[in-house]
Formats: sequence, structure tokens, C-alpha cells
Amino acid sequence: MPSPLVERLIEELNYPHLSEENFESFIQKEEFSVLFLTEQPKQFPESNDVAVILPELIKAFPKLTPAVVSTDYERELRGRYNFRAYPALVFLKQGKYLGDITKVRNWDEYMSMISDLLSKEPTCDPGIGTPVVFNPGPASCGH
Repeated sequence: MPSPLVERLIEELNYPHLSEENFESFIQKEEFSVLFLTEQPKQFPESNDVAVILPELIKAFPKLTPAVVSTDYERELRGRYNFRAYPALVFLKQGKYLGDITKVRNWDEYMSMISDLLSKEPTCDPGIGTPVVFNPGPASCGH
């Protein structure tokens, strides 16, 4: 169950709440999106800090469309995006992976890291483990 601070993002700020059913359609329609994965805020209290910081990041980077991922769907996405810790912000461009930022950072780090991520070309979803077959280029992403 999300904390009141995470609930505020969904209920007051109208951030989409993504589940398996609406995830793909959301990420495909947005030019730039940032996915907020909290796990359980009681277990990862930094998630509450990021819930306060995220709206400010969106003000600084208005081209980003934020969404909160349902805790029921986060583990599947952790496998898809291979981030290492919670809370996580996963950045996508037209549904393709740009990178992630985990844990709480200071403001200057967020500004620098997000600027760098938004200037990159998207890559294949990193997944877990080593790929068995190597096919260079975005066409090999399977998206």
C-alpha cells in the first residue's frame, strides 16, 4: 500500500498509476516518461522523500511525464530495467530505456543526471543477466 505522500502523486497531482494492464500503452504514447518505483515505503522510507522531490523535478524538466508504478508490478519491471535499489526513477523515451536514478540524491545530482539521460539515445531494456545473442543497434530491442 502506498504511503500518503505517494498517494498524493496519484490522487492530487493526477500522476498515472501504472499496472500490467496500462503500462505499455502509457510508455508508448509519451515522448519522455519517468516511472517512480517505490517498493514498500515502510521498508524503503526514501520513497517518501522521492515522492516529495519528484513534482519539483517535473517542474524543472516539464517534458517528462511522470507515473507511479503499482507495487504489484514493480518486480517485473525491476527485471526489465535492472535497477539496483529502491526507490527508483526509470527514464524512457517513446517507451525505450534511457536510464535510471535510484535512492535519494541531492538536487545538483538530479539536475545533472536527468539532463544527461534526456540527451541520450534510448537503448534496449537492460534486463537481468548477460544476453545470449548480440545484435547491435536499436532494432534488436524487440520493441
